Amino acid sequence: MTAVLGTPTAVTPEASIRWCPVPPPYGPREQSEAGRQAAAAALAAAGSAVRAVPRATGGRPDFPRGYPGSIAHTDRMAVAAVVPGAAGVGVDIEDAAVTERMARFVLNDRERRTLLAPAGRHSPVELFSAKEAAFKALAGTVVADGLLFWRIGLVRSDAGLVASFGGLSMPVWVCSEAGSSFALAVRRYGTEEPEGNGRSTADGGSGEQ
Repeated sequence: MTAVLGTPTAVTPEASIRWCPVPPPYGPREQSEAGRQAAAAALAAAGSAVRAVPRATGGRPDFPRGYPGSIAHTDRMAVAAVVPGAAGVGVDIEDAAVTERMARFVLNDRERRTLLAPAGRHSPVELFSAKEAAFKALAGTVVADGLLFWRIGLVRSDAGLVASFGGLSMPVWVCSEAGSSFALAVRRYGTEEPEGNGRSTADGGSGEQ
């Protein structure tokens, strides 16, 4: 996915999304650096004076307070999303096919029946990306402790998808282009989790950041 996508207003009009190609030889170091460059650009677009995204404990990116974000990459492209004031942000990109066997494992019966064609409009890889993005947006919450991403539930909404687990829910925006899928999940503060920490350390994609 090489084109820069527009802001997914169906999820949030405040999202700043920036892309950065991974340079040769396309290894982990280049992927990580491209992710940091995308994050710096997204932070700048969001109005943050701090552009650096250091590694937190466990290797996750530590975005500036008040500017939660997420980074993802494949071996050729990196993307970062920043949503000021959100409780959590998750982004994911996938360029590998999701087999039928994998889809049966990651998606429950209801999700396969209602979200996949012909009843639904989503592909298996889009739903895989949606769950990955939601998993990252749940980082730092009590329900995320020991959570396996495929246990997150997905349902249709007027705006696209809603992901939920453990009493927390969030909208997820997905799209596909040229064999790749992109997903963005934005978790807002609510009664389940009072605002107190503006940081987000969501990361990943097809590789760890």
